[in-house]
Amino acid sequence: MTSPAWDPQQYNRFERQRDRAVIDLLAQLPRDLDPHEVWDIGCGTGRHAALLKRRWPGARVHGLDSSAAMLEQARSLPDAVDWVLGDLQMWEPEAPVDLILANASLQWASDHANLFRRLAAVLAPGGVLAVQMPMAWETRHHALMRQTAADGPWRARLKGVDTIQPLLAAEGYYDAVADLCEDVDIWSTTYLHVLEGEDAVLEWMKGTALRPYLTALCEDSAILDAFLMRLGQVLGQAFPKRPEGRTLLPFPRLFLLARRRSDVGEGSRQGR
Repeated sequence: MTSPAWDPQQYNRFERQRDRAVIDLLAQLPRDLDPHEVWDIGCGTGRHAALLKRRWPGARVHGLDSSAAMLEQARSLPDAVDWVLGDLQMWEPEAPVDLILANASLQWASDHANLFRRLAAVLAPGGVLAVQMPMAWETRHHALMRQTAADGPWRARLKGVDTIQPLLAAEGYYDAVADLCEDVDIWSTTYLHVLEGEDAVLEWMKGTALRPYLTALCEDSAILDAFLMRLGQVLGQAFPKRPEGRTLLPFPRLFLLARRRSDVGEGSRQGR
């Protein structure tokens, strides 16, 4: 999959709504967790890695992302975080990790059964894997995006362009980590986002799901504009403004918290 070009300003346009899920996830971290090595994989503009550094100032906190543009903004933060440019699917930490945060990033990755097992395997004993992923494939706005991409003069250019894929069933994620982790908690929540502005759902999607399509069409502005106009019309019909001028977007998300068994790999902390 070709990496899409990311726009930090567009992504942060709905920062308050996007942050709700990760705040809910972090609130469920074990109270006795005292991490020394922390990684935020798919850290984007770095806000949550910085938050983790403030929460545990003595920890070594790293933020990994594949977008140089996102990391450029992250590096403007005052917090002492190690910012790393790289692909989370190829990531191999040098030391066992006490906390891995993956907020709205793993849905872009493939082979989740093996990926989640690998992430659990790099945890230190007692370490925690904390994941939040949008359950976007089945949503109405994603279905309309795919339908629009497949019907128009842009069709040939968008054919084969990968976007977010369906997640595993919750049981699949449990099976991927259960033999390595003693505590596994998986749940889902549907947020009803209240969005402001014109073409609100289209603008929301420009920050995330549409990035591969926008990247594929970026060299032909006429085709790109026509595609966005068509999609905006379709989304506007499906998600009309309410009488007071706001737009409602239901959005389901899947959460996973898994804690590595403390009775395995005790020697892995040596030399840290």
